[in-house]
Amino acid sequence: MTLFRRSLAVALLSSTTLAQAPASATAPSTPFGFLDFTAQAKLDAAFLAVPDAALAGQHLKTLTAAPHWASSPEDLKTAEYVAEKFRAAGLHTDIVPYKVLLNKPVKISIEAFDAQHNRLMSGPTPEHVDPSDHGGDPFQDDPRILPAFNGSSPSGDVTGEVVYANYGNLADFKYLADHGISVKDKIALVRYGGNFRGVKVYIAQKFGAKGVLIYSDPADDGYTKGDMYPAGPMRPESAVQRGSVQFLPLYPGDPETPGVASTLDLPEAKRKTEAQTKELPGGDQPSIPANPLSYKDAAPILRALAGPATPHDWQGGLPFTYHLGGTPAVTVHMDVQQDTRLRTIWDVIGTIDGSDPAQKEDWVVAGNHRDAWVYGAVDPNSGTAAMLEAVHGLGELLKGGWKPKRRIVIGSWDAEEEGLIGSTEWAEQHADHLAHAVAYLNTDVGVSGPNFNAAAVPSLKQFVREVTKAVPSPRGGTVYDQWLKDQAEGKGRRNAAPFTAGRGDRSEKDTDVRVGDLGSGSDYTPFIQHLGVPSTDIGSDGPYGVYHSVFDNYNWFIKNADPTFVYEQQQARVFGLEILHMADADVLPYDYHLYGQDIVHHLETAQAQARSAKLTLDFSVADTAAKRFEAAGARVRTVQTSAAGSANLPALNASLRSVEGAFLNPQGLPQRPWFKHTIYAPGEFTGYAAVVIPGVNEAIDAPDAARAQAQLVVLTDALNRAAAILEAAAK
Repeated sequence: MTLFRRSLAVALLSSTTLAQAPASATAPSTPFGFLDFTAQAKLDAAFLAVPDAALAGQHLKTLTAAPHWASSPEDLKTAEYVAEKFRAAGLHTDIVPYKVLLNKPVKISIEAFDAQHNRLMSGPTPEHVDPSDHGGDPFQDDPRILPAFNGSSPSGDVTGEVVYANYGNLADFKYLADHGISVKDKIALVRYGGNFRGVKVYIAQKFGAKGVLIYSDPADDGYTKGDMYPAGPMRPESAVQRGSVQFLPLYPGDPETPGVASTLDLPEAKRKTEAQTKELPGGDQPSIPANPLSYKDAAPILRALAGPATPHDWQGGLPFTYHLGGTPAVTVHMDVQQDTRLRTIWDVIGTIDGSDPAQKEDWVVAGNHRDAWVYGAVDPNSGTAAMLEAVHGLGELLKGGWKPKRRIVIGSWDAEEEGLIGSTEWAEQHADHLAHAVAYLNTDVGVSGPNFNAAAVPSLKQFVREVTKAVPSPRGGTVYDQWLKDQAEGKGRRNAAPFTAGRGDRSEKDTDVRVGDLGSGSDYTPFIQHLGVPSTDIGSDGPYGVYHSVFDNYNWFIKNADPTFVYEQQQARVFGLEILHMADADVLPYDYHLYGQDIVHHLETAQAQARSAKLTLDFSVADTAAKRFEAAGARVRTVQTSAAGSANLPALNASLRSVEGAFLNPQGLPQRPWFKHTIYAPGEFTGYAAVVIPGVNEAIDAPDAARAQAQLVVLTDALNRAAAILEAAAK
């Protein structure tokens, strides 16, 4: 169909639906990437009229009707539901199985005793709130709820004295060692927050602990932050944060098959053995048991600990003084028995074929995970519901005759909670095609409140901003307007949440919204950090104290997050416009000038850190390469905005896309070869938060001058490769 006829068909569709769409503030007349926005504006208007708040609510209610832990029969039912909706919208749809290693709890017993062998606690206590308190919780007694456990924890029956290690970060364990308190052959008690839970276990294991208990402190997401559920949104005393303790900064995905897709027919010889998955640094599985606790169960242990009082900032929210422990005053017995074996998981993949002969195989991939530790109303199925309404909108455009230039691939990932497994296996299986995919667009925790936020590679930060300027906010104005207002008021700091990306970029203008950097903890990880696909991540945040607990369910959601599902509708619109704009842009909307500015800034920061660490490093060639890349980005942006009439836009776009791939180092990061991106990676000792120019910065932190200098060479080579591509494209 010609562009004129396609526009006419969409205009006819719009005449019946536009009246239903709320008015939005004026978007940019021609967003970056479009040479003439007239036809796309009509498509956008038609799309925005479709996502329906009530339908999103129905999706959420259906998806969260039962606990649906990855590989369970209920998980398969959610896959079938998503596949049904994809097909109804006109997407070619497949349910794609993988066979992956997962642990399932058989027995979880945690007991604590004082020095006289009196029992202090026996748990874990079932998650439960009083049925007479604000209506209680209608979902808490489902017999299909698994005991609270940590994914990737091995079985173990261990007994030991307890040491309280605060958030369990590297500085915390070093503090204990510096003050003569050893965790060797003891059980480390740490609280959630500050870093990824798997990193807590990783560090505890390195320091010789025999087991780890991870509890939720009320200072972090309990009663000190607001009313406890069911009266409010915060964590009640018996609520437990489940989660994987896979050593994610080493590699995600199926522990037995890093770099290889765990297809059903994969030969056994291509899998690591169980012992190999626990050998560091080649494996990513702990060798010591770990388990989560509620603060109801942790409180008796903390109250009885002896030894020195903790530093002031280690004190949590419980009403007594915290002590470091490490004495016979408290002994804990952990009996954690797991059924660890290969299990089947199911991704759902829907596609819309591209129509441009030269660019139809340049995929736009968008996704959200579907599995949950229990019900997963916020994490992840608020994102699934929004994604389904975005697909609904794309389906209506298809009925009107629209076809995208580039193929659209929508993924409903499974087993994300266990270690980004479904997305990683699919990405590894399709690595060749993804080498020229133009974007991966992610949403995970779609809605926990009204505060929009996002993270992205620097080249797509302005792209996200422009999309949000075209979508109306339920609070008036545009999503962008409210995002800017929220940031000015200190709300919606997505990067402080336990499941999101790294810190925002300080080099951005203070007058614009800050878009965060991509760390890890969600499904963009294999796309950007292993394969170099430019990526974004969006969500809408609010007070959310029931993360990964039984109480993250439909009842909590309609009481606290989005009672009328208008933010679900908002997120569907933003997500859908991201897909539409990347699929149909004339020139790929990568801002490499901004990317270059960011890298120059990151190098300046690294130099200051090196001076502080008293390391003598030569940054000169890296500085020169970064400034070369920045200048090339500025020149190519001029070409991108003035390419009207160009006969070779596909070639320009191919060059633009190849830049992110130029940042990959085939050897990967030191001790972490799966992570190949030289600009962004999750930190070895943070897990969630991004570490920029990670090879250099982690060597400075070590401190290891020789490694830092070698990584500066690797970085310089990557920057020069990328700059050369931009320089050629700008000619």
